Amino acid sequence: MDLYDISGGRLDVIAEEAEHQELSRESSTTMEPSRDRGGRATQDVSTFQRFSVNTNESLRFEPCDTSTPSPTGAEDGLDDDDDDDEDDDVVFKEGDTENEINTIRNRLQGKVAEMENFAGHLEEIFLTVEENFGRQEQHLEQHYNDVLQTLSQRYDDRAAGLEEEKKSKLEALYNQLLACGEALDASKEHIEAAQEIYRSQDKRLFLKAVIPAIKRIEEFAKEEMDLSLSTTLEFNPPLVSDLSDVQTMMDSINVVPAPSAPVINPQMPNSATLTSLRVCWSLFSDDTVEYYELYYRPVLEDMPADSTCAPHVSKIKVKETHCTVTDLLPNAQYELWVTATNTTGISPASEKALYMTVPSPPVIKQRDCTSCPEAALIRWESGNTNPVDSYTVELSDMGTDGGITESIVALPTCQCLIQLQTGRRYLISVRAVNIGGPSDRSEVITVSTTGTFFYLLEDTAHPCLSISEDGFTVFYGDEELPISAMASDDNTFTSCVAVLGDLIPVRGRHYWEVEVDDGTEFRIGVAYEDTEKDSYLGATSTSWCMRHILTPSRHKYEFLHRGWSPDLRLTVNPVRIGVALDYERGTLSFFNVDLEQHLHTFHCHFRNYVHPCFSLDNTGELTVHNGIEAPEYAFI
Repeated sequence: MDLYDISGGRLDVIAEEAEHQELSRESSTTMEPSRDRGGRATQDVSTFQRFSVNTNESLRFEPCDTSTPSPTGAEDGLDDDDDDDEDDDVVFKEGDTENEINTIRNRLQGKVAEMENFAGHLEEIFLTVEENFGRQEQHLEQHYNDVLQTLSQRYDDRAAGLEEEKKSKLEALYNQLLACGEALDASKEHIEAAQEIYRSQDKRLFLKAVIPAIKRIEEFAKEEMDLSLSTTLEFNPPLVSDLSDVQTMMDSINVVPAPSAPVINPQMPNSATLTSLRVCWSLFSDDTVEYYELYYRPVLEDMPADSTCAPHVSKIKVKETHCTVTDLLPNAQYELWVTATNTTGISPASEKALYMTVPSPPVIKQRDCTSCPEAALIRWESGNTNPVDSYTVELSDMGTDGGITESIVALPTCQCLIQLQTGRRYLISVRAVNIGGPSDRSEVITVSTTGTFFYLLEDTAHPCLSISEDGFTVFYGDEELPISAMASDDNTFTSCVAVLGDLIPVRGRHYWEVEVDDGTEFRIGVAYEDTEKDSYLGATSTSWCMRHILTPSRHKYEFLHRGWSPDLRLTVNPVRIGVALDYERGTLSFFNVDLEQHLHTFHCHFRNYVHPCFSLDNTGELTVHNGIEAPEYAFI
């Protein structure tokens, strides 16, 4: 058997094992779902949220529950057989493997991000080295050009001097040559004259001419001729000190001037985190720098003018023209300045610049948030001492994969009215933004648009009223309060023992229900925000309400506005009352929920938004049910 047959046989075995495993996986994935004792298939419990039968509990603003229900159905009290247990083990193993893969993937993504950051840092260092090399090269080239220019000037000056010296030497020699020629001509003339006299035959003329000729020759002979050269043949050698300035320039190449003051850049957007700042600065191109020193300190609003208690100044030594300062306070201002240093000295300090770290996450006020089928009003607190530039609201539909589907940016105040889709659940968070960048997300809340949702405003409640911890039940006790406890402000009801619900600033349809007892006298309805707090609900033009009165003979119901009510009699006492408000049609309707019976409708054009209002005229309690879907008959 050769090597090819052995390898082929092994490949066949491996293929058969892979096919067997694939069939096993297909059989495990096609198994029937677990069934209860009645033979009915059990449905998976949603792992995304908790839902209670109590409507108040299911519609509260609360963080999403991330607990995972048991896939074996143990919470329903069912006993699974051995096959289901094996399937569950496979599911758990596959789930653990998937979680492990996700964990490894997240770690790899983190490593990739760290490597990218490190690569970016290396790139910045590379650019800084290139910039410093460019400055040094330019500085050396400038010195080289200066030396060449100086040497060229010295050469031109020396050549001109040599030319002048040569000219003067030639002129002196030429003048001496001319003098020699004139002397030779004079000697020649005297010789020729003497020869003429000597050749004369007339003795008398000879004697007469020879005496003057001798005198002229004697006088000519008395003149001394300078036979030495009037100039030297050598040229003057150059002085050694002539190139002293060049030597000074050559020595100055190794002497680097002290750098000038750097220029610190203004803070760039998104250049900070909660505890760090990224600072950049620049320098003149002809300066050489070995390192920089960045100084920073927090800016305190109450810092005294004499700076006796000035905050501590911190310092960082860096090589680049940028630096990331860490371990800072959130949403704090910092004063920064920088100096440059080389072998010669330290530059003057740059001008001081103000930088800010990003804010702390805002705090959503869940008890002040309201919603309806078309929108939600979100309110929050800044959570920061220093003011922020704006806020960003981020929301995601829980029906999607959980990613952010929308961001509402540049919000100047601590509230936002968000338009939403009906019948959905959303995860909403808020970020605070300043020039440094956005803060971390606030705590996420869940908002439902199934129905109208609001809390009771405790600051409007009459002192005799008590509100439950969940904010939906109102109590009126029979104990008497002291006079000090009855003191209230302008926003609190005084005569009517009432409380307002939170405002819903959406001109659409709103519906909520109120649960009461037969023995409780109450008023429920709506009222303007500026309704008179010292009058009863329904007695003025700013409120509309349904009133229940106990008489010795019967239960009496009134539908009051401006103190007037139509003459109506109800045969069945409603225990759960539905209230339907329609801004577009201008109607306010009341229903007996148990009988789906219409009780009365007010027709009015509401000039402003209205608050739900609730009042107790005797001891008792009432409970508000909101965030529920309006029945079909409510807006027919």
